[in-house]
Amino acid sequence: MSAGLDTRPGTPVPPPERPPLFRGLQGLVTRIHFYAGLFVGPFLLVAALTGLLYTLSPPIERWMYADALTAPVSGPELPLSRQVEAAVATQPGLPVTEIRPSREPGATTRVSFDADLAESYSRTVFVDPYTAQVRATLDTYGEWLPARGVIDNLHRSLLLGAPGQVYTELAASWLAVLTLSGLVVQVTRRVRRRRERLLPRTGGSSRSRLRSWHGAVGVWASVGFLFLAATGLTWSQFAGANVGALRTALDWTTPSVSSTLPAPGGDAAAPVTGAATAPVAPRAVPAVAQRVLDAARADGLAGPVELTPGEAGEAWTVQQTVRSWPSQQDSVAVDPATGTVTDRLAFADWPVAAKLARWGIDAHMGLLFGTVNLVALAALASAVVVLVVWGYRMWWLRRPTRPDGSRGPAGPPGSRERPSPAAVALVGLAAVVAGLVLPVLGVSLIVFLLVDALVAARRDRPAAEVAG
Repeated sequence: MSAGLDTRPGTPVPPPERPPLFRGLQGLVTRIHFYAGLFVGPFLLVAALTGLLYTLSPPIERWMYADALTAPVSGPELPLSRQVEAAVATQPGLPVTEIRPSREPGATTRVSFDADLAESYSRTVFVDPYTAQVRATLDTYGEWLPARGVIDNLHRSLLLGAPGQVYTELAASWLAVLTLSGLVVQVTRRVRRRRERLLPRTGGSSRSRLRSWHGAVGVWASVGFLFLAATGLTWSQFAGANVGALRTALDWTTPSVSSTLPAPGGDAAAPVTGAATAPVAPRAVPAVAQRVLDAARADGLAGPVELTPGEAGEAWTVQQTVRSWPSQQDSVAVDPATGTVTDRLAFADWPVAAKLARWGIDAHMGLLFGTVNLVALAALASAVVVLVVWGYRMWWLRRPTRPDGSRGPAGPPGSRERPSPAAVALVGLAAVVAGLVLPVLGVSLIVFLLVDALVAARRDRPAAEVAG
């Protein structure tokens, strides 16, 4: 008797097995990983190489600007008012925007001015705290000196300004997609031993070893890649604005002290009027800076700080600037006329989400854990470089041999089985949802689905013609 189906008359025929709802989803994810690596790889390579250069910028900065950053210790430090007075004398008529007293013995004091430069740039005078002699005058980018500012902008926008930030969003968002899709490919692919999902093979063909190394390194670096992608998006043009709006809606923004001065009667809600609203005259800035610093120190603000003058009728802000671990980011507001502390905010009182955002950004910038942080960032950047190079190498080794003996370009890997409508709809829904927060990712992912459908239709056309 046959061991197959029972075909006797009257025997009910079982219904055919229904295909899986998400048939072809694995192959679709594999092709997403392939196409993303193929077309976004150059952007990731640029981001990784510029990021690697950024990890070298602190020693470059210390070497290039040693005269500006350091001063020989020649006695006790002079009052801050003397140092600021020397800086103000070199920039007549320019308003002071920030003052950073010497962080440690042998470090200079920084006094920054609004010199009508490019966005985020300031004219900064570096003063010897022991002699009040000006050591250098440089146009700085935020807290970075010129060379590091160029490297930072190169990594962030390719020196193209706002249009270049599209590259940041493309690289950061697709780094996350490549990481997640690569994990799916690595977990679902067939291996001889389970350990090969985490450890590379030492035997087999050149391409199989390369694929094993590519997958294993990607798995080990995946957490770091996702972290870089999430924090890197905060600097992008479209996604960054959406993330900022989301943080504001959820009250996750970074808190700050109030710069509003109380009314003479003590009512903090009432505005200050009259002569008290006049801005601090440039010649009075040195004395006011000393008064504000003394008030902040008396209130317990120790360590490196920055002083930010307020607008007319507003308090000055003094904030700690230690962004390494443990962070010191306490701040106070000080009445410039009386030296009275009008508001204070401790870093311990920040919302948890604001602390996590601060730590995440600082870690991405290599500030949170010092040299260890920079080494970790360099390792992740190097991993991106080798994974992109290995990916292109694997694609090159997959070239099929043509009838004439030549080698043609390799097509996408993954199953040739057409994905089910449900599988396409699932990825399409993910693209729409991602597009609400990450527009560049959403649009590019939808474009991929359309291209994949066109390629599949073109591939199936000859078979249909033959069948006809």
